[in-house]
This record gives sequence, C-alpha cells and structure tokens, in this order.
Amino acid sequence: MRLRNGTFLTLLLLCLCAFLSLSWYAALGGQKGDVVDVYQREFLALRDRLHAAEQESLRRSKELNLVLDEIKRAVSERQVLRDRDGNRTWGRLTEDPRLKPWNVSQKPVLHLPTVFHHLPHLLAKESSLQPAVRVGQGRTGVSVVMGIPSVRREVHSYLTDTLHSLISELSPQEKEDSVIVVLIAETDSQYTSVVTENIKALWRTKQNLDYCFLMMYAQSKGIYYVQLEDDIVAKPSYLSTMKNFALQQPSEDWMILEFSQLGFIGKMFKSLDLSLIVEFILMFYRDKPIDWLLDHILWVKVCNPEKDAKHCDRQKANLRIRFKPSLFQHVGTHSSLAGKIQKLKDKDFGKQALRKEHVNPPAEVSTSLKTYQHFTLEKAYLREDFFWAFTPAAGDFIRFRFFQPLRLERFFFRSGNIEHPEDKLFNTSVEVLPFDNPQSDKEALQEGHVATLRYPRSPDGYLQIGSFYKGVAEGEVDPAFGPLEALRLSIQTDSPVWVILSEIFLKKAD
Repeated sequence: MRLRNGTFLTLLLLCLCAFLSLSWYAALGGQKGDVVDVYQREFLALRDRLHAAEQESLRRSKELNLVLDEIKRAVSERQVLRDRDGNRTWGRLTEDPRLKPWNVSQKPVLHLPTVFHHLPHLLAKESSLQPAVRVGQGRTGVSVVMGIPSVRREVHSYLTDTLHSLISELSPQEKEDSVIVVLIAETDSQYTSVVTENIKALWRTKQNLDYCFLMMYAQSKGIYYVQLEDDIVAKPSYLSTMKNFALQQPSEDWMILEFSQLGFIGKMFKSLDLSLIVEFILMFYRDKPIDWLLDHILWVKVCNPEKDAKHCDRQKANLRIRFKPSLFQHVGTHSSLAGKIQKLKDKDFGKQALRKEHVNPPAEVSTSLKTYQHFTLEKAYLREDFFWAFTPAAGDFIRFRFFQPLRLERFFFRSGNIEHPEDKLFNTSVEVLPFDNPQSDKEALQEGHVATLRYPRSPDGYLQIGSFYKGVAEGEVDPAFGPLEALRLSIQTDSPVWVILSEIFLKKAD
C-alpha cells in the first residue's frame, strides 16, 4: 500500500527537527564538525529508506490492482452465466432493451418493480404476456367484468354449463353492461413430464398466476371485476344484485365484496385496486393460495400489531364485506387435478338456481321410471325441484296429459344438471297427441307423398315432433295440430346412466 501523505510529512518534519536541533546544538556548544557530519549521514540514510519504502508501496499497489481486476472479471463471467439461465438481477433488468416497451428507463435512477422483476423468465419470450389466441369483440366501458380461468379436466368439463348458467340469467340490458372473459390456461406439454415437486403446490402456484393474468387483462374493460370459476351455477338477477350492492356501499373504502363464501368464487374488486392486488400476489405466488394472500393484503392494510386479533378482524370487516345469500354455488365434483374429488358446497346458496323457473300449463304427469327419493316428476313440472330417476330402459316414458286440450307454441326440455351432468336422456323422442283434429292427420302427411308421414306416428296415435340432442330437446309445435291432449317423452333404447330432467318448459300459444 502507498504511504499516506500524513505519514510521509510527519517523517520529514521529524528529520527537519533533528537537523535544526543539530544546528542549534552545534551553534551553542561549538561541537566539532564531525558530529554534524554523522547526523547528516543519518539523515541521508533515512531519506533513502523512505524512498525505498515508497517504491515498495507502488509495487504492492500495482499487484493489488491486478488481483482486483481478476476478481471483477470472474464476477462478470459468473453474471453472464446467470443471465443465460434467466436469473437476472434488478440492475441488469433495467438495462435490458426488451423492457423499453414497458416504459422502464435505462437511466441510473430508482425504478418501481414490474411483472418482469417478479417473473424474469418471461423476458425470454416477447409474447409472454399476450394471449396465444384471442377471440372476442374487444368490448370495454362496461360496469362488470367477470373472469373465469379454466383448464382441461380428465373426467368432465363444466365450462359450457357454467357459461350457460351465467348468460341465461342476464337480461338484454345486463348483457350490454357486462363482459365475460374466459382464460384457457393450459400448460405447455414439454414441462408436464419434468415436474417432480409437490403437484398440489405447483397447481396452486399456477392458479395464482392465472388469476393475475386475468386481472391484468380485464382491468381496463370495466369498473368492477368479479372472480369466478369454471364449475359454478348462478342465481337469477345475480349481475344487478352485485352492481346494486356495490353502489349502495356507504363508503368507497371497501376492497372486496363477497358473493360466495367459498374460496375465490364470487369476489368483486374495484378495477382501480387490481394493480395493488396483482403485485402482492406476484410477490408471494409461490408461497400461499390466493384466498390466504387476500387475507394478508387486508392485514397489511389495516391491522395494528399492537392491537389484538378482535380489533384486526373488525378493521378487516370494513374492507371485506359479505353479501347473503350467496349468488354462486360451486358444483364441480371432478377437479382439474387427476383423481381428486371436490365436494365443497356453499350452504348459503340453496337449491333453487339448479333449474330454470317457468310457468307450465296445468297437467297430469306420469312416468314409467322409478323415481329416486323425493325428486318427483310433479315437483319438476311445478318448478319446485328436478326429476331424478333410476336407469331408463327402452319403452319407458314421461307423459304430460293436459286437463283441457290446449295449443302449444314451443317446448323445451333439459336433462342432467351441473351437479350431475352425465345423467341425461339419450335416444329419446318428443311426441304429441292431437285432440280429435282431422286436420292434423292431413298435416302429418307430406304434400305429394301420401304414403310418407311428415311426423312419424306411434301405434297409439302420438306424432314425433322432436328428439333429444346432447341432453336437450327444443322446438316449435306445428299449429296445424290444433289443441293437444298430451305430450310425451319416449325412450327408445336402454340407457347406461340414471336420468335427471332439470328443466321443463311448455309454452302455450297466444
């Protein structure tokens, strides 16, 4: 090391003092000149030693600089290797040219973290935050955006039934004021065979990221964002109920409105709050499931470590407000995890939303099927419950005989429900029995083909006007039939499963 300037000056001063002392001593005492010569020689020797020490310090400094340069080079090489593996430091992230589209400045100033700081591996693919396939009209400016993440289930997919339940309960005005975003979040197959860690933990981690992606995508589309799942059923007027509940809150300080007590189903957020929520989830997406993280957000915002748990709960209750009864029910049984059975149910929901409510004309109902427990055909026809019966066989029937002959405009039957989607009617025809109307016999024949029936006729006089397809039968009733005496569902072949008739709608003609 170099001698510090202070040390060098001190030595020079000591030498100067010694020389002055010598001169003073010689002047006072009149010593001989040989004494002066001795001290002068010592002073010169001291100067030589100081010069040698300075040279040695310069040599050692050069050696240390060489060692420091070698250390810097080794650290730089290691950093390059880390960058190739995708583990980028924040400092290098801010210098990456691929961050320019995301408004991350390259100037040496402080930066707020972006999604790339939490997920640096996304930098390896420019389209990592863009949907691979996007289908839709790009609508924005609505009141409510509903997000539904979905992945393939090995046994049964509930997504179609979920979307039908959500859309069928919307009025035309509500459809214009809402957007449903479905995220098909399948993983890349090249990674599925490499996973050796805890599958449940990995699934939760991916689920957290799916929620974040949905929230980021939906944030700019509406005022409120509602998180849903792909295996639920909704109550009538659910959208207006949620919107009105949000608007009626006495304060804007709320953070979460809950319309279901289960997990992350039916949770409403203000779109303005989604940025905070997404960033919090991204910081801890590997550590805990989403519903736990939500509770932690509330704890951080309002809980005081110096207060007790009751005080914390009261404070969180101001931010997390529960609506009763629940508007959404979890109905999926088969999880997206292979072999897992999920039986969670919201006790505050009730059963009424499992069927569509219609007013059917008075009729006597009967069936050859054996009814399961209390799920009778009478209750299904009166909209009190659904009809559930044991395995049908060829020749079985479900019949509706009207108390007075009447004209029907259309019919609609739905078999199976979202809780038991496989219990459907297969190879079943819809038949009507006209009431003493000769005109119907003429209309049953195609024009010019006397021998070919337009509507096939059964031996007991029923005319086939429709059939079930994928569990549903619907259609118009030819007005030429006139008043009808009865309508019947005739099962043509044996069925491998039980049957549920969840919706019955017979609309009278005006």
